[in-house]
Amino acid sequence: MRGGDREAEFREYLLADRTRLMRTALLLTAGDVHTAEDLVQTACTRVYVHWHRIKHEGAGPYAHRILVNAFLDERRRAGRHPEVVTAEAVEPRLTDVPDQADTLAVRGALLDLAPRQRAVLVLRYFQDLDVASCARILECTEGTVKSQTAKALKRLKELMTEETGSS
Repeated sequence: MRGGDREAEFREYLLADRTRLMRTALLLTAGDVHTAEDLVQTACTRVYVHWHRIKHEGAGPYAHRILVNAFLDERRRAGRHPEVVTAEAVEPRLTDVPDQADTLAVRGALLDLAPRQRAVLVLRYFQDLDVASCARILECTEGTVKSQTAKALKRLKELMTEETGSS
């Protein structure tokens, strides 16, 4: 295959899927735009490198698996401290803009979850993936996805209750 065809196919994929990748990354990073952009760049680079192999199998699931793995790897690195999300954070434009206070409260609560629990919630409820798909992306059993989801929802409820109780 000629390089121009490969680049055109990749560009077409990227135009179709980059917004979804960025939304997922923003949720995983609890609104940290810069880290989210880095994660998306990592995923896109790896997709491009393996384009010849994955384009027929579907680049979307591969890119999202890379994105989640890059996020989890970033959280494992020693000395990495998450940034604090503030009201001055740069927000992407959305067509249905939710209440800013609610958005910040959810992001703050997501930030307090363990990275793997945050990843499970983002994949299950924001990406609307089934348990089996989440298990494949996270490279764990379906039972682990279910238990992590239950623990994460319980913790998120506690955090959101604390947030609304202290207001």
